[in-house]
Amino acid sequence: MQTVDLAEIELLRQESAVIDDFKIRVTFPTHAATGSAASATVYFELEPGMQLATHRDSAEEILYVIEGEGEAMVGDESGRLRAGQLAVVPSNAPHGIRNVGKGVLRVLGFFAGSTNISVFDEPFAPGGPQVIGIGAPIELSAPMPEPATA
Repeated sequence: MQTVDLAEIELLRQESAVIDDFKIRVTFPTHAATGSAASATVYFELEPGMQLATHRDSAEEILYVIEGEGEAMVGDESGRLRAGQLAVVPSNAPHGIRNVGKGVLRVLGFFAGSTNISVFDEPFAPGGPQVIGIGAPIELSAPMPEPATA
């Protein structure tokens, strides 16, 4: 049995040099590389006013708010999520969430696959990574190539 204690887990601090309010503490506790066969999880924390920038995931995701209040965007829809509520994000749907509360927003996401590729609308830094993969046999993080012009 694989277990994870979210109170004890080490979080990676990510921030964007391009998007001022994209500062997040995040980890991926379970995925293919940790032994999960058919699902993965992401746990993240956002300070008030910070956001998880718009991106698309290759797997459907359920976002569950553990603590705090967020404004979630999925496709063309948006709405508030509070502790104890969840939102379903279809695969490849653009989505993000902003902390609109006064305290830390803590979210646990469940992916419908043990690997996931996330493509962000904006890179984290000029020329920096825009694609992140979890659960793959090798670490994946890369900038998107510039589109070809005719």
